[in-house]
This record gives sequence, C-alpha cells and structure tokens, in this order.
Amino acid sequence: MKTVFLFPGQGAQFVGMGKELYEKHDSVRQLYQRANEIIGFDLAKICFEGPETELNKTNICQPAILVTSLAALESMRLAHPENQSFVATAGLSLGEYTALVVAGALSFEDAVKIVERRGVFMQEACEQQPGGMASVIGLDREQVRKICESVAGVVNIANLNCPGQIVISGETKALEEAGRKAKESGAKRVIPLKVAGAFHSPLMKPAEEKLKKELDKIEIKNPKEPVVSNVTADYVKTAEEIKNCLSRQVVSSVLWEDSMRRLIQDGVTKFYEIGPGQALTGLMQRILASSSPTRSGDEKVECYNF
Repeated sequence: MKTVFLFPGQGAQFVGMGKELYEKHDSVRQLYQRANEIIGFDLAKICFEGPETELNKTNICQPAILVTSLAALESMRLAHPENQSFVATAGLSLGEYTALVVAGALSFEDAVKIVERRGVFMQEACEQQPGGMASVIGLDREQVRKICESVAGVVNIANLNCPGQIVISGETKALEEAGRKAKESGAKRVIPLKVAGAFHSPLMKPAEEKLKKELDKIEIKNPKEPVVSNVTADYVKTAEEIKNCLSRQVVSSVLWEDSMRRLIQDGVTKFYEIGPGQALTGLMQRILASSSPTRSGDEKVECYNF
C-alpha cells in the first residue's frame, strides 16, 4: 500500500483552525510559537480568534495555512504513529510549500518566511494589475482553453482541479467575457471567487520576479521523498528543480488533476489530506468518480481527511 500526504492551499482557512490541536499538544503549541517569532506577529491569535478579514489577508492566510497543516500532521502522527511512512507529497499551490517541508526540502523557518513574503508579493501584484478568478463548472479543459484564447485581454486557466471544475484567472473585463462565453458554451455555473486578484496568471509576473530573488536567499535541499509539482504534474527531486517550479508556480496553471492521476498511475492507493478544510478530498472523489484512472494493481484508491 502506497501513501501520499496532500496539503491544502489558500482558501482553506477559517477562524478557529488549529485551536483544538494547540490546546491538546505541546509540540503543536511550539510550532505556532516558533511561527510567531519568525514573522513577528501573533499568527496563532489570528488563526484562533480572527477577525476573518485579517486572517483572509494574503500574507497572513498563507503562513497560517502552512503552520496549521503542519500542526495537523503533528497531531496525526501523535494519534496514529503507524501513519508515518509516505512515498510522496503534494500540495495545492501554497500547499506545495507544506509538502516540501514534510519532504525535507525546506526548513520550517524558511517556509514560514517565504510564504509570508509570497503573500506580500502576490498582494502587491494584485494592486498593480487588478483582476480576479472564477470557477467554471461543467466544461472540459479544451473548451475552457479555447474560450480563454478567444477573449481579448489576459485570461487563462489557473487551476485544473478535477473533471468539470476549472478555475480561470485574469483581467476583470477579460474574465467577465470568458465567463459569459463559458455559459453560452454550456457551463452549468460560473462562480466568481473571493480572492484578491488574478493568481496563477501572467498578472502575477511581478510577484514571480520578487519571489525568485527571495528563493535564492534560502536553503533548498533535495527532498528525501519525491514532491509532485503543480507546474509540471511530475516529481521534483532536486533543489534546482524545486526553486524553478516554485517561482514559476505563481504565474502557471495548477495541474492538480494531472498530479493526482500521475500518483494513482504510479500505484498510490491511500491519500491523506492534512490541514484545514476538506477541499482536496472532494476533488479526489470527483477525479475517481469521473473515470477509472490508470493505476498499478487493482487495490481500491481511498482518500482521507485529517
């Protein structure tokens, strides 16, 4: 049986996340306290008490989700010491940084620092070039790709989450036009997302350039276990590959469905979503329900949330 740990991205946050784990485990309290010292403000207080408007700020929710996900992993290991081994890790967008910490490629300290900076840079890019994101329900990727290409202005596929759920991102007018065309093409729904701007689009280019410089300042190691990159839907096994993919990630499409299918094809039969929310478990269920993904062996593929 092959196991993979999955970690959520931005949008998974909610006020109160991690509080129960903090109160239960000394080692979890130490994680939050270390994070507070690293970034210079009380991250734990914002996670546990809010307000929601503060927690939702890009530069706060990113380290908050990373630390809470690692707290959940620590709690799982304490409660279920048998669940220690895994063959790979993956994370959705921001969650890839958590995956890299767990795989030994990034230190906790560097990860907290870099995701806080990543949040700042992404917010700055949003303010420089306003835009947004929308979830398109009920069309396939080729239909959505052609719609984006037919629209004047910047709009592109940001997330290939699962069959029938694709997120597009770009300039406000172009995004609205693409949404209109998607509905005309038979989309069941087009849902505007509550985000600061056009993540995973060319409008994040300023963030990519700043992030690349920050990544050069921290130590990235070859991971002890493979990590599946959002950018390539393939394993990254060297520090140089990781650095390249992390900087590209903010302007590139998140190939989540492709990443999960790659893992299933390679024989993974058990997935654990670790962190706030249950979004990744839901996506996996839709991936599995859409068809029978090619995989090694006949063992049932299962996904659990912790």
